[in-house]
Amino acid sequence: MFGTIAHRYDLINRILTLGIDDLWRKNAARKILDEKTIEGDVLDVCCGTGKLTLALHRQQQKTPIDRTIRGIDFSPEMITVAQRKKKNRTNIDFALGDMLNLQFEDDRFAVVAVAFGLRNVYDTDRGLAEMVRVCKPKGTVAVLDFSMPTLPIVRHCYRFYFHSLLPRLGQWLGKNRDKAYHYLPESVLQFDRPEQLAERLTKMGVVDIQMKPMTFGIATLLWGVKNNSIFAKAVP
Repeated sequence: MFGTIAHRYDLINRILTLGIDDLWRKNAARKILDEKTIEGDVLDVCCGTGKLTLALHRQQQKTPIDRTIRGIDFSPEMITVAQRKKKNRTNIDFALGDMLNLQFEDDRFAVVAVAFGLRNVYDTDRGLAEMVRVCKPKGTVAVLDFSMPTLPIVRHCYRFYFHSLLPRLGQWLGKNRDKAYHYLPESVLQFDRPEQLAERLTKMGVVDIQMKPMTFGIATLLWGVKNNSIFAKAVP
C-alpha cells in the first residue's frame, strides 16, 4: 500500500497538512537532539521517505557532536525516495529494515525515534521494545504521531476533516487503488493515546517521559530516557 504512493507521498502530505507536518518533525528533532542528548548515532525507524531523518540531520549540524543519522523502513519504494534526498550529505544513511526485528546490537544508538510509523506495525509492544533494546542507557526514545485535540471546537473540525475530507483528497491526489488514505484515519482511531504509549514505555524501562502536543494536539511528541537497570527485552 505504501509502496504505491511513495513517489507522491511527500507532495500529498504537504497538501493535506498545509506543510505543518514538516514543522512537527523540525520541532521533534529540536527536542530530542539537544544539549542533554548523549553521544552516539541516531536511528529513525519506519523512516518512510526520510523526512524526520533529514530533520534530525539538520539539527545535528548545529551541535558539536559527530553522529551518523540512520533511517530504515520496510518499504523499498519509500527507501528509494529517501535515498534520492541524501544527495551529497555526509553522516546520513538509509536502508531497508524491519522495526519488529532491528538488525542492530543492544545499546547501539543515542537516540531511537519514530514519526507516524508505529501505528503501522502489527505489534506495538514489540516495536517499542526493539526501539528500547537498541537504545543506549541514558539514551532517548521518541515517538511522534497523530493524536486527538482536546479543545472541543478543534476536535470537531479535526474529526470532520480527518474522516470526511482527507481520505477523499488523499485518494484523488495519490490515485491509489489500495485506499491508503482511508486507512490513515482508521489507524489513528485504533492507535494508543499518548498516555497509553507512555505507560507501555514505562514498563519497558523508559523514564522521565515527556509529552508535547503540537498544533492544538493534532500531533504529539512523546520522549523519554532509557533506564538500563529495568529494561525489558523485546517481546518474543
